[in-house]
Amino acid sequence: MLKECFVKIFEKEPTAIYFSPGRINLIGEHIDYNGGLVFPCPITIGTYAAVTKRNDDLVRCYSQNFPELGLIEFNINNLEYDKKDNWVNYVKGVTKFLREKYSQINTGFDVVVYGNIPNGSGLSSSASLELLFIQIFKSLFELPISKVEAALLGKKVENEYIGVNSGIMDQFAISLGKKDTAILLDCNTLEYNYIPVSMPNTKIVIMNTNKRRELADSKYNERRAECESALEKLKVKINADTLCEITVEELEQNKDLLTENEYKRTHHAITENIRTKASAEAFKNNDLVEFGKLLNGSHKSLKEDYEVTGVELDTLVEAAQQQEGVLGARMTGAGFGGCSLAIVENDKIDKFIEKVGKIYADKIGYEASFYIAKIGDGPTKLEKEEI
Repeated sequence: MLKECFVKIFEKEPTAIYFSPGRINLIGEHIDYNGGLVFPCPITIGTYAAVTKRNDDLVRCYSQNFPELGLIEFNINNLEYDKKDNWVNYVKGVTKFLREKYSQINTGFDVVVYGNIPNGSGLSSSASLELLFIQIFKSLFELPISKVEAALLGKKVENEYIGVNSGIMDQFAISLGKKDTAILLDCNTLEYNYIPVSMPNTKIVIMNTNKRRELADSKYNERRAECESALEKLKVKINADTLCEITVEELEQNKDLLTENEYKRTHHAITENIRTKASAEAFKNNDLVEFGKLLNGSHKSLKEDYEVTGVELDTLVEAAQQQEGVLGARMTGAGFGGCSLAIVENDKIDKFIEKVGKIYADKIGYEASFYIAKIGDGPTKLEKEEI
């Protein structure tokens, strides 16, 4: 337990417990950088922290996930990135950028962290950690940070301190998360709408391939370059600033301008954006059957047009789609490993996990992991009875 671990490490009681969720993107994959919409939501799997404020300049950090690293500490006046500080660099990055803005951060704290997001799963453990510590600082020092400001700060830590060139979706979905609600988000303008997600008879089952996403970064850069090249060529004939502004008809009329791969990447971007808009409408109409079809269409496009799935994800998704009580399934995240999701009827979930798990293990040679995901709230200070 987090509280007991805190007492054991620091020989005192924590004064507060905080939680920050992970996230899944329901649909809208690999189109945020093409002017498309994403449709993420926070989940009840995430990162917890037990905290007590100190009277000096030290921050002392311990992770139950990495006990072999022991206690890692830093001074709030010395916030340079240091590789040996491992995961605590996220804490240092948050501290650095907040201290630049808020002079009232004048002491450190002791903290024990525990996360139940699988590492390398694509469920956004890093953004969860960033927003967790922004919430801790906001609470401890009574900082006037809005949820959008918190999301932008988390992205700044990721981009400028950690050095990962990620977009805004993960931090935004976590910071602005609301229970039983997904966010239809334009990553370019940050315009967003909350869409209620009512699923009384079904659940989201996350299926983790347990394959790390080794190829994701290099292929991401390759796909992005192909999309940029396609847009420049299409701009000769079409007035558009992004691929997702182009219609399917316009693409078909001008496909001779593109290489085969550029055409396929563009086709995915345009149709995935259409599916994302249609998914929001499906939830507004309580039409989960339609949403399931859109999930299946998304996976087919990511496999055939965008080519970012791989045998592990395809095995999981295709096995899932064949099971009784499944409305739809697709990969989620960057691809080449990580996770997929399925919408499964409540009374079929146990059988679903058993059958899909067996098919996957038989074909791939190791087991997948399954999680029942509920859509939860954004980062929060937990009440005592929740601990």
